[in-house]
Amino acid sequence: MEIRTAEFVTSMADYGKFPGRGLPQIAVAGKSNVGKSTLINRLCRRNKLARTSSTPGKTRLLNVFLLNGEFHLVDLPGYGFAKVDKQEKLRWGKMMQDYFTQAEELKHVLCLVDIRHEPTEDDITMNRFLRESGIPFSVIATKADKISRGARMKHLAPICRALSVQPWEVLCFSGEDGTGRPELLGLIERVLKE
Repeated sequence: MEIRTAEFVTSMADYGKFPGRGLPQIAVAGKSNVGKSTLINRLCRRNKLARTSSTPGKTRLLNVFLLNGEFHLVDLPGYGFAKVDKQEKLRWGKMMQDYFTQAEELKHVLCLVDIRHEPTEDDITMNRFLRESGIPFSVIATKADKISRGARMKHLAPICRALSVQPWEVLCFSGEDGTGRPELLGLIERVLKE
């Protein structure tokens, strides 16, 4: 699979109707600043499709992108350490809960974790929620370019333990050098064919 076309569709504070709703969806989830927007931009080979920021918590809405006119990629708000008040965090939590319970078109979730750090309590909670809800997901270890190829296995071990996945189930990805892009495209293609 190759991404030939990618366009921004809409941003939503609450999941609801939008142009093209009904197509299969793949969601991108992860804590603030883990590289969700960077992954989307690298995947689509478009630098400014999804807005990136060095400030955690930039994505505060559900952002929907149409890829190849065939499926939607949904960028979920980052969870975790973003500098926002408790009310805003509760609003984000409800937004995510509503999305996962209402998005009948959701086929798969890409759960992003930073390869350099052990998963946070929020990562573990998301992992548990997806398992208990029966929502298929894959763990994507971002920022793989920051770790040498030889040291990656050592960094993946705590991720695998915390999230109850096997090392071969984790996809290493880098928005900087494109590591893992072909594998991620292959994963998306398999998901869409299921």
